[in-house]
Amino acid sequence: MTISDGQIVAVLRPFVRACGPVLGSLRDADAFGLQTRAPEDLAGVESGLKAKLVNGVTSVKVPGTDAWARMSAHDRSSWWMNRVGRFAALLTAIPGVGGALTDRVPVQDTVGAASQGLLLCAVAGEYGVTDVGTRVRLIASVLFGRDIAPALAAGRDDAAEAVAAARLTEDLAASERDHGNATVGAAVGTLWRLGRSLRELTGELEKRPRGRMLQRAIGKVPVVGVAGSYLSERSGLREVWQRAHGWLTEHAPPATAPR
Repeated sequence: MTISDGQIVAVLRPFVRACGPVLGSLRDADAFGLQTRAPEDLAGVESGLKAKLVNGVTSVKVPGTDAWARMSAHDRSSWWMNRVGRFAALLTAIPGVGGALTDRVPVQDTVGAASQGLLLCAVAGEYGVTDVGTRVRLIASVLFGRDIAPALAAGRDDAAEAVAAARLTEDLAASERDHGNATVGAAVGTLWRLGRSLRELTGELEKRPRGRMLQRAIGKVPVVGVAGSYLSERSGLREVWQRAHGWLTEHAPPATAPR
């Protein structure tokens, strides 16, 4: 069944709006308290990989610092590529978390699609693109090869869309209300909801950039586990990042200050 541009917009607008709170949490040096949890929760993960995953979510050059302000839009978006990718890989590597996801849907499709959408919203922000409609057009172009008309992507910002976006981030909101911060469990729930919302576009998701065939095959090898399955998509994230630069350079010249 052919998916119309209108259907794509209807799915992506709540997704884009929901990405804001998630990216806000990821801006913190220790996103979701993962630095504290990682040493014990990743006991079974190879030490080199463990170090990369933890370092990826505890960077020194983070938004709000002087070092960040001096970085170019290209360098800031590169930071986001590693931040988003390693954050998702770390979540799926924690025993119990990855299993919880794979019990529901294939983790590679869910986490991969959600991560790519998150990355595109983050990169758009570094180029000064803050409106939902332009971000929808960016995601549709980079992931699906679809050229959405600006007027259609602009939508109406109606109440139903706001409710749909809030539903996607209700785990984060509840965690911040009850605990004062976003927990790992809230991060898992939100990543799951974001990915599931995109599965309404299953036919289009098959077009999104993915890891190479060999990488994807290695990710299915027993023992390597869920983390390996997701890491096979890192090359896909890099391709998304590169495509985003091309699209944004054409449609929105890089901003001089981070957003």
